[in-house]
Amino acid sequence: MPCHNQQLNSVNSGQEHPMKQVRFANSSSSSSSVPAVLNSSEPTDVPTQPVSQDSLGPQLKLLPLNDQIRELQTIIRDKTTSRGDFVFCADRLIRLVVEEGLNQLPFSECTVTTPTGYKYEGVKFERGNCGVSIMRSGEAMEQGLRDCCRSIRIGKILIQSDEETQKAKVYYAKFPPDVYRRKVLLMYPILSTGNTVIEAVRVLIEHGVQPRHIILLSLFSTPHGAKSIIQEFPDITILTTEVHPVAPTHFGQRYFGTD
Repeated sequence: MPCHNQQLNSVNSGQEHPMKQVRFANSSSSSSSVPAVLNSSEPTDVPTQPVSQDSLGPQLKLLPLNDQIRELQTIIRDKTTSRGDFVFCADRLIRLVVEEGLNQLPFSECTVTTPTGYKYEGVKFERGNCGVSIMRSGEAMEQGLRDCCRSIRIGKILIQSDEETQKAKVYYAKFPPDVYRRKVLLMYPILSTGNTVIEAVRVLIEHGVQPRHIILLSLFSTPHGAKSIIQEFPDITILTTEVHPVAPTHFGQRYFGTD
């Protein structure tokens, strides 16, 4: 669990913390985009070359990394993590991604009156937003969105691989009737190949949504997944916490307890 008191003990004893190597979203160094060393439990034949954010274009946005986010990522990836801790940390990371996703939406300036009678110059978000979750793992992000936007409407898409062709196939789709006029927060926590998201975006386009009005919220992405989506839809925005060759594809099973 996060918030251990180990660091406090070391501070009290006068010991200095060892330097930590982390990557930042806005760094221009090619070694700052993903951790270069994989956990020993990961396959050793997976390429570990760091991927520059610039190489994937401005459509990809990474949350600025700090030790709290890095610990959440670590706990989620750890195979020894209990399901209770997994869900707790996943919900925290989801909330951070959702908050930053809302920050990508349009707003307008406004003036309000405070209880003491003073005028305050602030901002308010424009109406006309909705969420769409890609079932089933995307449903894990719905509560995080509702916690931030109580009355937001959320649609759903069910996409599964065809047993014969192995291609992504849409089995169910339900959106607000005026989805074509809305900004869409598309929720899918793990981008591995990108095929599921690509098919979901195609369905949204068929319902009149413009790709530039779609903000994809995810927790983890592989370089291939992000690149595939951006190549297919150059105007889409992808928001994630990490781009790494190995994605925690066990996320849905661990979160819903079906592993």
